[in-house]
Amino acid sequence: MAGAPIVQNVMTVPRSKPEGPMNLVGLTRQAMWDELIAIGTPEKQAKMRVRQIWQWIYQWGVRNFDDMTNLSKSFRAELAEKFIIKIPEVISKKISSDGTRKWLVRISGSHEVEVVYIPEEGRGTLCVSSQVGCTLTCSFCHTGTQRLVRNLTAGEIVGQVMVARDDLEEWPVPGNPNSETRQLSNIVLMGMGEPLYNFENVRDAIKIAMDPEGIQLSRRRITLSTSGVVPEIARTAEEIGCQLAISFHATTDEVRDKLVPINKRWNIEVLLAALRAYPKVSNSERITFEYVMLSGVNDSDADAHRLVELIKGIPAKINLIPFNEWPGAPYTRSSNNRIRAFADIIHKAGYSSPVRKPRGEDIMAACGQLKSATERARKSRKQIAAEVGLEG
Repeated sequence: MAGAPIVQNVMTVPRSKPEGPMNLVGLTRQAMWDELIAIGTPEKQAKMRVRQIWQWIYQWGVRNFDDMTNLSKSFRAELAEKFIIKIPEVISKKISSDGTRKWLVRISGSHEVEVVYIPEEGRGTLCVSSQVGCTLTCSFCHTGTQRLVRNLTAGEIVGQVMVARDDLEEWPVPGNPNSETRQLSNIVLMGMGEPLYNFENVRDAIKIAMDPEGIQLSRRRITLSTSGVVPEIARTAEEIGCQLAISFHATTDEVRDKLVPINKRWNIEVLLAALRAYPKVSNSERITFEYVMLSGVNDSDADAHRLVELIKGIPAKINLIPFNEWPGAPYTRSSNNRIRAFADIIHKAGYSSPVRKPRGEDIMAACGQLKSATERARKSRKQIAAEVGLEG
């Protein structure tokens, strides 16, 4: 039944106290305050101490308590005894011929996820993962062929941003914010996983990234992409407030059921109703519809005209994504002429329809290609096609 709650077999790292020192990365301000109170910090000082530690970690990128020079030596020693400042460990880094960077990072439990940085003129976008693997099994997506292992913690999500800032060497010198060289200007939650199936951790991580005393990215520079977890869409506006993107990819339920199986639970009609009611929708804050171009599957003129009709009344732009092929993929990319014809129909209807330029294809870092090296499900093209109903 549409709208019924989903029960997932997803292992989430518990919020209970871990063995050994607690990691401060990913804690909300309130949670950090609670931890400082628990170790005996006077309540009158705790708020100020949280602010100081917060700035050292997220504004200056400091990982060593000894370097937090506006804290007393005795307090620094106590912090070092009770806490750690830990981010994901970089296992490997690849740099594409177009400047795109992809990091394979290791998190708790020896799991690995991929993070991608895409440099552009005057800006740089970081594609962040929210789960190890994915539960959605979208048939055109490489990550979708990997089993879901667990949700990432807030610290593991915001830690990806910190990994990128480390490698880009863009942390400012402590006390001198003018020394910052901001290359990472935007974040998109379009990496491995469905962000809205890990709502609380994603929310806490994004709020840290938006904090004016931390990483300082405005909500308009952070985009959360969902395949259509309808019950969490309004909550996203209320509790996070960032930009919203929808992995749409089809104009009929029959096709979308195969491409984006979550459509079987919340179909196109139900999803669009939720988007029309989205509290943040306005002409200045459009919803982005992501549409991967698959030859002979969803790229006809009829599809383009249906898409225009479906989204009528929703302030929107449509990102057309040339399919990024991966080993065993059951689809091929639409031709350039077909993509241009599709885009032209949408543009004439009054919608922005940019065609996304594939980036990082030579290092498997393009949209839909992310897949952890150690969690790889080795399936043939025929097996995958059979699973998504493309073969009789």
